[in-house]
This record gives sequence, structure tokens and C-alpha cells, in this order.
Amino acid sequence: MPIKTRDVIRDLRRAGFILLHTRGSHRKFYHPKTNLTVIVSGGLGDDVHKYLEQQVKDYIQRSKQ
Repeated sequence: MPIKTRDVIRDLRRAGFILLHTRGSHRKFYHPKTNLTVIVSGGLGDDVHKYLEQQVKDYIQRSKQ
């Protein structure tokens, strides 16, 4: 079962990512220590695409190092 956009946003914030800005349904998050940025698209209740789910997991792992 795919995860929801709200879950991805929650995980990013817990990992230290900061919301830079929102444009429509796209949100740009930034991690100040690692200089990683990720754009999360879709409404809060929408399913996240597999590629974005994997990218977010990878970025969260990299931010912990």
C-alpha cells in the first residue's frame, strides 16, 4: 500500500527538513546541514509515487549521517 503525502511530510520534518515554500500542490523542503532539497507534490491525502518515496527515504538516511 503506497504511503500518503502527509506521512512523507511528517517524516521529512522529523528528520530536520524545513519547508522553504509552497507553490500550488508542490512543497520544497531543505535540510540545512546536508544542503539536500526535495520537492513533494500532491495533496495531503494523495498517494506518493514510488520514485518519490524512495528518494525521501534516501535523503532522510543521508541526513542522519
